[in-house]
Amino acid sequence: MSRDVWFGGDYNPEQWSRTVLDEDDDLMRRARVNTATVGVFSWSSLEPNPGKYSFGWLDEALDRLHANGVRVVLATPTASPPPWFTRLHAEAMPVRADGVRLSHGSRDTYNPAAPAYREAARRITRVLAERYGSHPAVVLWHLHNEYGTVSHGPVTDVAFRQWLQQRYGTLADLNRTWNTAFWSQGYSSWDDVLALPATQYLPNPSQVLDFKRFSADLLRDCLAEQVRIVRELSPDVPTTTNFMLPTWNHYDQWAMADEIDVVSIDHYLDDEGPAGEVHVAFASDLARSFAGGRPWLLMEQSTSLVYDYDDGRMLVKAPGRIRRNTYQYLSRGAFGSLFFQWRAPLTGAEFFHSAMVPHAGADSRIFRELAALGQELAGLAEIVAPPVDGRVNDARVAIVWSGDAWWAAETPAMPSADVAFLPAVRAFHTALWRLGHTVDFVSPDADLSAHDVVLVPSLLPVSDEQSRRFADFVAAGGTLLVGAFSGSTDEHLRVRTGGYGGAFAGVLGVHVEEHVPLRSGTVLTLSDGSRAGDWSEVVHLRGADVVASYTDDAHPVIAPGSPAVTVNRHGRGAAHYFSTRFDEAGLSAHLARILEGAGAAPENPWAADGVEAVRRRSGASTHLFVINHSDQPRRVAAVGFELVTGTTVDGHLLVDAGDVRVVREDPAAGAGTP
Repeated sequence: MSRDVWFGGDYNPEQWSRTVLDEDDDLMRRARVNTATVGVFSWSSLEPNPGKYSFGWLDEALDRLHANGVRVVLATPTASPPPWFTRLHAEAMPVRADGVRLSHGSRDTYNPAAPAYREAARRITRVLAERYGSHPAVVLWHLHNEYGTVSHGPVTDVAFRQWLQQRYGTLADLNRTWNTAFWSQGYSSWDDVLALPATQYLPNPSQVLDFKRFSADLLRDCLAEQVRIVRELSPDVPTTTNFMLPTWNHYDQWAMADEIDVVSIDHYLDDEGPAGEVHVAFASDLARSFAGGRPWLLMEQSTSLVYDYDDGRMLVKAPGRIRRNTYQYLSRGAFGSLFFQWRAPLTGAEFFHSAMVPHAGADSRIFRELAALGQELAGLAEIVAPPVDGRVNDARVAIVWSGDAWWAAETPAMPSADVAFLPAVRAFHTALWRLGHTVDFVSPDADLSAHDVVLVPSLLPVSDEQSRRFADFVAAGGTLLVGAFSGSTDEHLRVRTGGYGGAFAGVLGVHVEEHVPLRSGTVLTLSDGSRAGDWSEVVHLRGADVVASYTDDAHPVIAPGSPAVTVNRHGRGAAHYFSTRFDEAGLSAHLARILEGAGAAPENPWAADGVEAVRRRSGASTHLFVINHSDQPRRVAAVGFELVTGTTVDGHLLVDAGDVRVVREDPAAGAGTP
C-alpha cells in the first residue's frame, strides 16, 4: 500500500489555535511530512455530550491536510472515553483486582467487558466511518490505541463465566482442569467463579492463565467489532491497530493480527546505549513476523526520548540516532516511520514527551534532524515497495513467541523468577543479532517448515499437538533448540508427570529428574568452559549425547559430569537442550555452534564490527541496508547503486561512523559478500 515512505506522526489539531495550525502547514512542508495520525484521543472533542457531535474541527483538519498532500491515518478515539461517560456509566469503569473502581482523568479508563462501553465504542466508530469513510485524505483506519486494558469486578465476572462455559461446557470439566480440589476451591455454581480478584495468598495457576486468555479474547472482540463496522462503511480503506511492543502483553498478537489488514507497532527504546539498537531490531522482527512477513507500519517512535523507568528519567538520543533507528525499522520491513508526536503540548500528562516540533520550535536540533530525514526519505520510495515475490526479509532462524508462555511464566508460585519469558527470548534474539542472523518469530501452532532452525527459549505450557509439531519438524530434518523448563506443563498448566520438560522429552532424548534453581548471581562453569547460572537441572540421557557437563561447582544434588547441554539425533534432524541459563558469551558460543552445525550462515558477516547489514526485498529488487553503529568507518562488500548518495558501488562500500547506506543490489553481480 506504499507509494513512498510514510513519514510524520500523531497530530492533534483540536489542541491548537489557528496561528499554530498555519505554522504546522509550513513546517510539515519543510520536513516533507506526508502522513498524519489524527483523532487518537479526541472522543471528548468529537462527542462533548452524549449523542451530540462536533465535527467542524476534524472536517477542517482533514481537508487542510489533504490539500497539503498529507495522507491521514484516522483513529477511533475509543481508548479514552469522555468524562460524561463515567457519570452515566460508572459500572463501565475499570476495576482493579482489589475491587477499587477507577475513574476518568487519565487514559484507558474503561472496562472492555462492559456492555455500555462496547455500545458507545461501536457508536462513535460508526459515526466516524459514515462521515469520513470515503474522505480522500483517509488512507488507513487506526482502531483504538494500544489495546491493553484489563479489568476485574462484577461486570467482568459475568463475561468471564460466559467465556469459561463456552470453553469447558460443564463445571465438572472446569473443576477437573483447574484441580479445584486443591485448597478447597471446588465450584458447585458458576456464580461462585470470579474474574481473578485479589485473594489471601496464591491464586489458582490455571485460573490465572485462563483469566489472561479471557482478557486477551475480550480485547480481540473489541477490535473485531470496530473492524466490522469500518469494513462495512469504508471497504476501500484498510485497518490497523497499534501493538505496544515489547514490554507488555495483554493479548495474543497472532490473533490480533488476523483481525486487521496492516500490522502496526509503537516502539520506544529502553536503553540509550548500544542495547537500544538491538531493541529496535527485536521489535521490528516481531512486527514483521506478526505481519506474516509482509510490510508493516511503525506507528509511533520517539524523536529524542529514551525512557529509563527504573531510574525515573527521560534520557535523550545522541545526534544521528533518530536516523539510524529509522533505517533499522525500514530495513526489517516497515513501510513508514511515524513519531509520537508532531508538536509537543504546552501541558497535559505527556507535556515533556519528545516531539517532531519540540517546545523550542523549529529552530532546534531535533526539528533539523527530522527535517533532514524527511527530505532524505522522500527520495527513497523504492525501498518500501511490497515485494513482488516472497517475504520482506529472509530468515532461516526462528524464535517461538507465545502469549500463553509469557502469561504462564508470570503465574505465581513458579520455582524461580528466572523462568520469565521476555528476558529469555530477548537474550536469544540479542545473541543472534550480534552473531549476524536475521530472525523471524513463529507461533508454536505455526508451520515450522519454512525455517531451518527453531529456537524455544521459554515455552512452559505445551499441548500434545504442539509437542507433535515440534517432533515432526525435527524428524523432517529441522534443528530444534529447547531452553530449560520448557514443556513442563500442558496447555492448562498441569504438570506433565514422569520427568520435567515432558512435552519435549522424546525428541530431546533426555529425562529431567529435578529442577535446581540457583541463587541470583551464582556462576557455574561447564566442562567446555562456558559460564552459566540462575538455573540448573538433574538430567539423565535417554538417547541424547552430552555436549557439555556440569562440573564440581554445581549444586550438591547434581553430580559432576552430569549432562548440562545435550543433542539428540531424531529422524533427519537434531534436537538440542540447554538445562541451564548461559551468560552472554556462553549463549552466543552455543548458538553459533548449533547454527553452524545446521548450515545456517549469518546474513550479516560484519556484525562483530558494529555494523548492522540487512537485506530487504522491495518490489523486484533487493536492497542492502548498511547501518554503522560503531564510532569508526567500516567497509562492507556490496555491488549495485547506493541510493542515499546516488553513487555506483562496485565491490566495496565505505560507511562512515554512525552513518547509513542503502544499496540497490545488482542481481547480475550477485549479492554482496565479504
